[in-house]
Amino acid sequence: MIFAQTVTLGLAVFFVVGTLKPEWLGKGPTTAHSIVALQESAKGVAPALVAPSYREAAKKALPSVVHIFTSQKVKTRRHPLLDDPAFRHFFGDGQEGDTPSSSGLGSGVIVSASGYILTNFHVVEAADQIEIALSDGRNLNARLVGSDPESDLAVLQISEVNGKALSLPAITLGRMDDVLVGDVTLAIGNPFGVGQTVTMGIISALGRSHLGINTFENFIQTDAAINPGNSGGALVDSQGNLIGINTAIYSRSGGSLGIGFAIPISIARNVMEQIIQTGTVTRGWIGVEAQEITIDLAESFGLPDTRGALIAGVQRGSPADAGGIKPGDILLAVDGRAVKDPQGM
Repeated sequence: MIFAQTVTLGLAVFFVVGTLKPEWLGKGPTTAHSIVALQESAKGVAPALVAPSYREAAKKALPSVVHIFTSQKVKTRRHPLLDDPAFRHFFGDGQEGDTPSSSGLGSGVIVSASGYILTNFHVVEAADQIEIALSDGRNLNARLVGSDPESDLAVLQISEVNGKALSLPAITLGRMDDVLVGDVTLAIGNPFGVGQTVTMGIISALGRSHLGINTFENFIQTDAAINPGNSGGALVDSQGNLIGINTAIYSRSGGSLGIGFAIPISIARNVMEQIIQTGTVTRGWIGVEAQEITIDLAESFGLPDTRGALIAGVQRGSPADAGGIKPGDILLAVDGRAVKDPQGM
């Protein structure tokens, strides 16, 4: 009888300890009795304590990123009294002194050893003079080759110095096909004019649109810190290859909140090459007014989802009109390529 009670008490203690403190028995929790299938990390694999350094990527890209300083003459309205001869006799013609001017700053990326620089249009918009500060300390004047306000891109060129041909450190262009969400990125520029700065983050999203920033939007979103002065600077991958031109941030205060946007190099390169070749950018024209397909519209049209573009209007004589497209049509693909939304179209 005493033996039976002892065994019963021992089993009870074993059950309580095994349930509440399994480590006392030299066992850890297992997934054998889990109510759902779980995936656990391998045992004995410790997390890395030291993050990899991106010094080589920064070293590769830094010489190709420049500071851009612009100045613009401010046009002031002439007071009518200045046209009065009697007034000018006593007070002069009012034209002496320095002409008022405004200045701006931004960043740019050397894309060609011959002196071509890619930047944002809003960095050099209406500038009367453009000065480039290279990473080696030289300051050189640049001219505007051409710009594309709809994509907010511009191309500058540094002229020869004292008749000598330039040989500048051009950046290596990356490939958007190799870019994925979660990849490490470095943003390089001249924030607030403090000097060349590198910040690190990841690619938060691809294909961001409907932001109201540019006419054509297909942004890379990153949480690498981007601040005023970074505009036109480089967004590079972990190998130091250019994957985007930093353009804008989402912020109520004007400072970085971890939501920055860059123009993909695939778009920037196309615009840049057209500007260098012709000075302007020419785009395809369809001649339709399209709108998004909402959930309600998708249900009324019997569509499985909201992908595509609803044709709300067709311009007479346009390519779309010649192709037989009518208002009310739903565009799902163009030349075999699926249309996600009107922006993608």
